[in-house]
Amino acid sequence: MTPHDQSGLDWRGSVPVSRRFDDPFFSLAGGLAETRHVFLAGNDLPARLVPGFHVTETGFGTGLNLLALAQVATVPVRFTSFEAYPLTVADLARAHGAFPELADLSAQLRAGWGGETLSVGHVTARIVQGDARETLPAWDGVADAWFLDGFSPARNPELWSDALMAAVGAHTAAGGSFATYTAAGHVRRALAAAGFAVTRAPGFAGKRHMTRGIRP
Repeated sequence: MTPHDQSGLDWRGSVPVSRRFDDPFFSLAGGLAETRHVFLAGNDLPARLVPGFHVTETGFGTGLNLLALAQVATVPVRFTSFEAYPLTVADLARAHGAFPELADLSAQLRAGWGGETLSVGHVTARIVQGDARETLPAWDGVADAWFLDGFSPARNPELWSDALMAAVGAHTAAGGSFATYTAAGHVRRALAAAGFAVTRAPGFAGKRHMTRGIRP
């Protein structure tokens, strides 16, 4: 795994900000609370977790979503994340410092960083490096839940294209779900076209809306 060039980051305390996309890796208003609100609750987790349940993600970033999932998973689950610019262990450690309650889990993540798979709590994770426009359509897996967590659609449109959202739908099990912080109209329409029943829900920290959906 080739680490992100450290010069590509700025920092606001423990929050890394991508210079490439001019966007923070997690909410300045509380990254862990946002993950729980958007990605866990948005996918009705942990209630749906059963052994072998497969969560898939666009944009691994600091791994915060994986850590939040591992904190609530009490059965073995799988996690696959598509990431073009993986961070260095040092940058991960600095970001993880913002979440002391996740210290044991984040240490497990960093200990396995760079390997083919990571074991974090009950979660076995695989990080697929490369451009998701190529790696996701070629993936041979099927997701039960998606964390759509690329940088803002306005700043990182490649991760929200109609074609990529169609690939998300094609790699989702019947009854599978997605959740995302964005309520951008073109993203909602692309996910509806991909076969999801799409709804808006209250966003995090004063944000009016987020988006979630189920594939019937």
